[in-house]
Amino acid sequence: MTPRDPHRRQRILDAARALIPTHGIAGLTHRLVAAEAGVPVGSTTYYFADLADLTEAALTDTAAATREALAHWSATLGRSTDLPAALAALAAECLAHPDQLLTVNELYLASTRLPELRPLARVWFDGLVDILTPHTGPAAARAITIFLDGTLLHALTTGSALDTAELTAPIAALTRLTPGADR
Repeated sequence: MTPRDPHRRQRILDAARALIPTHGIAGLTHRLVAAEAGVPVGSTTYYFADLADLTEAALTDTAAATREALAHWSATLGRSTDLPAALAALAAECLAHPDQLLTVNELYLASTRLPELRPLARVWFDGLVDILTPHTGPAAARAITIFLDGTLLHALTTGSALDTAELTAPIAALTRLTPGADR
């Protein structure tokens, strides 16, 4: 027997992910997600045990999208001859997808209260550190990642664009951190 709508579960997940930037994780409801997905409310409880299960599955999809973005960053940095300029450009490019950034930041906040979400929340930070470490060393990789996290959050909260020329100098300075700086 073939299901009538084999993509319904994914549509529900996509709907939940689409709603998080606007309503936050705490604002998700079965009714809201079902309306966004264009499915009966019972479908959300058929595919997901409860709202926490649905939310975690949507955030797992967000983490997968983050891994894809990190793969793009890794490839771009691997081709670049100017790491600071490439990182500044990639950071500015992130703002073209504010919903993904908002969802990742919602995930950060939720993981402070829900420890089970911490591995998903660390995908961005740990992944970027892993990508940067071969180029800069671990101390600089962590410092650059912290700087970019703050820069992107500031841009989101102020609605301002990132000036790649202004970002390049601090990133360049951070790339020169020595291994002893991570103590």
